[in-house]
Amino acid sequence: MALNYRNHVCCSFYEQSNIRQKGENKGRLRQGLLDSLTTPIVQTSTYTFKNTAELIAYQEGRHGSFEYGRYGNPTARVVEEKIMALEGAEDCLLSSSGMCSATTMLLALVPQGGHIVTTTDCYRRTRQFIATVLPKMGISCTVIDPADIKGLQRALEQNKVSLFFSESPTNPYLRCVDIPKIAELCAATDTIVCIDSTFATPVNSRALSLGADLVIHSATKYLAGHNDVLAGAICGSADLVEQVRSMHNVLGGVIDAHAAYLLLRGMKTLGLRVEHQNRSAMEIAQRLEAHPKISRVHYPGLPSHPDHDIAVKQMSGFGGVISFEVKGDLWKTAAFIDACQLPYIAPSLGGVESLIEQPTVISYWDQGPEKRAEIGIKDNLVRFSCGVEDPEDIWADMAQALDQI
Repeated sequence: MALNYRNHVCCSFYEQSNIRQKGENKGRLRQGLLDSLTTPIVQTSTYTFKNTAELIAYQEGRHGSFEYGRYGNPTARVVEEKIMALEGAEDCLLSSSGMCSATTMLLALVPQGGHIVTTTDCYRRTRQFIATVLPKMGISCTVIDPADIKGLQRALEQNKVSLFFSESPTNPYLRCVDIPKIAELCAATDTIVCIDSTFATPVNSRALSLGADLVIHSATKYLAGHNDVLAGAICGSADLVEQVRSMHNVLGGVIDAHAAYLLLRGMKTLGLRVEHQNRSAMEIAQRLEAHPKISRVHYPGLPSHPDHDIAVKQMSGFGGVISFEVKGDLWKTAAFIDACQLPYIAPSLGGVESLIEQPTVISYWDQGPEKRAEIGIKDNLVRFSCGVEDPEDIWADMAQALDQI
């Protein structure tokens, strides 16, 4: 009786195990994936091969597939191909954030003891990485004004420069660099030109067509466009992107498949959103410039902007971000921001919701007045990112807030 019981249990165990195995093997959607209207989220950490011959074919580049999640993902690759098409790039690499793309690029392309040139107005964390991390590898830097072409020439003559890196437009003053001129000068010394085009987007400017070798995006911003995903992208020549990819595969700043899907979904409306934000920002910038309580407006679409002529040549639209200075001190500026009811007080930009911030408070509060003055951050500076709201609603809210100070 005991023997029969054990046999019964044994058979049941193997039968159940076989059922579970069959369920796993059969519960995979294969046919129909290519017929899906939307790109599927391939939520996997690794990929399988039919046999050793197929694996060897993959290793030798004769079989197109993926090996491990840190080295690529089908959903992410669809996004990369879309960015390649938008920017006119040979290749593209997604990462987990814009800073991940920038730092991985710098680590991959600037050799130990190398030298880079960058510009004064730039994102704080980029500045921090260049000033505090790269020197540990003996990498030095020349910092120039975005319009200082002669300064770039001197740097190229006096140093073996590996890389020129700048945003265009920059953050937060929206300075624009002369990409064709910079590319011409750098080509003579085999210096790589990398442009952070986050504020421009490929809708407004395509830096690769202007002579840049690489373009970086904080895809968190306009490309994704909904303030719900972190992502970065670097695109350009296949050779340079491959060098960055090799470093990326080691460091592992991988974008999640679901984040890649959200980025792809957001990019479907990129043109519609950016064109609307361009129009809104231009309208708001013009009205702010005429307002008696505003001392200065920084927007490349305005003739008063120092780089307006460059922007007109390089951009088809001037973006959805406006920076401006309130007539008053830190606290009067803060009172204006607090009186605004439509935008959210938050960092970031490029999403469907309008965002407002005082860079002194949100990004540089720990620096102190002297340090802020040294890097050009004014206490009365406001950065406003236009969302997709009606520009008349944005202005009505901004006007009532100005009336209160």
